[in-house]
Amino acid sequence: MTDDVKTVLVTGSTDGIGRATAAELSRRGMRVLVHARNEARGRDAIERIAQPAGGERLELVVSDFTSLSQIRRMARDIRSRFDRLDVLVNNAGVYRRSRHETEDGLEETFQVNFLSQHLLTHLLLDLLRQSAPARVVNISSVAHFSVDEVDFGNLQAERYYDGYDAYATSKLAIVCFTYEMARRIDPRELTVNCMHPGVIDTKLLRSGFPLSRGAPPEVGAANESYVATAAELEGVTGTYFDKQQPIESSPLTYDPEIRRGLWEVAEELSGPGREQAA
Repeated sequence: MTDDVKTVLVTGSTDGIGRATAAELSRRGMRVLVHARNEARGRDAIERIAQPAGGERLELVVSDFTSLSQIRRMARDIRSRFDRLDVLVNNAGVYRRSRHETEDGLEETFQVNFLSQHLLTHLLLDLLRQSAPARVVNISSVAHFSVDEVDFGNLQAERYYDGYDAYATSKLAIVCFTYEMARRIDPRELTVNCMHPGVIDTKLLRSGFPLSRGAPPEVGAANESYVATAAELEGVTGTYFDKQQPIESSPLTYDPEIRRGLWEVAEELSGPGREQAA
């Protein structure tokens, strides 16, 4: 598909903040790639987004983030269908109270919230770069501040599992990934930032924190859309935003050994370099 319309991929866009963000960016005239775990959910999301947004440029892409092979398949599909990708919003996420393994034999929270985002970003890197200046926005959480240490011997939670700890660690990992990728890439080509979109009333919040009450998804969408599109953020990279405010993240995320260690774990478990060379 060849034209001058800016294109954005919002992962996890069938409900909650993701769907609201897709709708907001569609209202702004962008082509939005609506990501879903399966086609039925995706078609339903597109219908729901199109009605209030009036967007005509909605495209479905399908992948279950519990499957690395499906991530690779979706990336190939996107590269074959589109000749530009201006913004990637890594919004998909899960919270599991008990430990689940994916088809790849990996702990689900760590895979969906970190490894799959790491892999997808690498597989779409060339497409993002050829659309320069492009942006990656990784969705983290204020929960990452609660991590006291990164236990590299238990990243798969095989020795013990706590749902909140697993979620918080995955969100700390995505901040570390953001900083490490930003360090490696020229910001004139691609900026990489991360953010806490706010405490938002979503299925994830209700499943993980049933007594919590959050703001409407549209509030989180406004914050994600700001980091994804604001003109004043052009060239800003390697930054953590609390909603729309740049702040310092957890001290652990500034440790170069932790950042490199998590990067190497992701490379080993997901192998983006091998896929790009294939």
